[in-house]
Formats: sequence, structure tokens, C-alpha cells
Amino acid sequence: MRFLTAIPVYNEERHLETVLEEVRRYSPNILVIDDGSTDGTAGILARQSGLHVVTHSRNRGYGAALSSAFDFALREQYDVLVTMDCDGQHEPGRIPVLLEAIHDADIVSGSRYLRDFRQFSLPTPQDRRQINQIITSELNQTLGLSLTDAFCGFKAYRREALAQLSITETGWGMPLQLWVQAGQAGLRIKEVGVPRIYLDPKRAFGGVLNDAEQRLAYYRGVIADALTARASFDWECFAGALARGSCP
Repeated sequence: MRFLTAIPVYNEERHLETVLEEVRRYSPNILVIDDGSTDGTAGILARQSGLHVVTHSRNRGYGAALSSAFDFALREQYDVLVTMDCDGQHEPGRIPVLLEAIHDADIVSGSRYLRDFRQFSLPTPQDRRQINQIITSELNQTLGLSLTDAFCGFKAYRREALAQLSITETGWGMPLQLWVQAGQAGLRIKEVGVPRIYLDPKRAFGGVLNDAEQRLAYYRGVIADALTARASFDWECFAGALARGSCP
């Protein structure tokens, strides 16, 4: 199985070298998406060898960075794409766990709430946990899923699953658009437990999303838009166009 590990980064000079050193132990193919960093991230990447790098000229958002990773993995025909963050919250040593789990799934997602681990972590910010619980429950009720963590970015995707996703949400709400599309496409979804690690209680989303109520409203808007977009698409017409060889 040929797999790629993709890491979106934005101003992560503090963690980048350490994370890359650890990821190399588990993944021979690594892609870093530099989403318009203005710190020393670009210089660190320039000193690294054996990396694939995609650079956004400006900060386009978390969802846009992952969309670039999806495009790269599809274009280079990797069998599986693993995605993880670069802020110390995801342990590269869990990459083999994701890969083992995907043998009978289309998407494997880490869950910080599936079970507890004996790991050091600062307490989960209360507003983040509450919003995660609310949004996860609403997704499950709407789509018939059984998720326990809607927001974990530590995931593995089969190439065939990536080909069925059309991600347009550029911000932090991108995973919610993904779940709507995956659920409506009938993709096989599995969760695996990963440690719940918070190292920086002051880390913020930025702008209006620092306000919990506005963040919750934004997330619900992403879900509503994704449901509307999928419902309004004429899939029967699309299938007919594919059969005729006239798909635009």
C-alpha cells in the first residue's frame, strides 16, 4: 500500500522540525502544505530533504490546505492519504494504527473521545468540547452516523473516497462539509482512539471564531450549506452524463 502523510502548516516554526523528524519514522512519503506562513516555516522547509511541499502564496485556511493535499494525493495516485496537524496534538506513532484500520473502511478518523489514554495534556477547553459534542450529535442525527469526534484532523482516506469528495469549505469547518459528503455518499467510516492532547490553552481560531457562539453558528452554517449543495445536485443526470461520456 503506497501512502502519503500530509501536514498543513501555518506559522508552525516552533513544532515543524520535531514533527517532521518523528513523521519520517513512520511515513516514507510526506507532503507539507505551507498555507502562507509568515514566520520561519519556509526556511525550515527549504532545509529539509525528501519532502513534497505545496506553498500557498497567502493564508487560505485549514480547509484549503487539506483540499490541496487531496488534490496532490489524487494526482500522484497514492492508495491512502493520512492527514495530521503540526501543533503537537497528533502523535505520528499512531499513523500505523490508522493504516491498519483502513483495510475495511473508506475513511478512518481519529477520535479523542472514544477512549482515554494516559497521556499528559492540559484540560480540554470547555467551549471546544461542548461545541464538539453538539456538532457531533447533530451530524449523527442528520446523517445516521455514529461519530464521537467530528473535528479530529488525524485521518486516513482511501483514494477512492477522496475522488468522491468535493471540498469547497476553506476554513475550520471543512471537516463538517466532509462528513456530510461522506455520509451521503455511503462511505464506510471508522473511528480509532487517539490521545487527547492540548499543549497551548491560548491557541485561538482567530477573528470572530474566537467567540464560542459565533463559532457554533458558523459550524451549523457549514453543515446546512453542505446538505443543501448535495441535495440540489442532480446525481441521476450526472450518472447519465458519465454513461454517455459527455460529463463536463
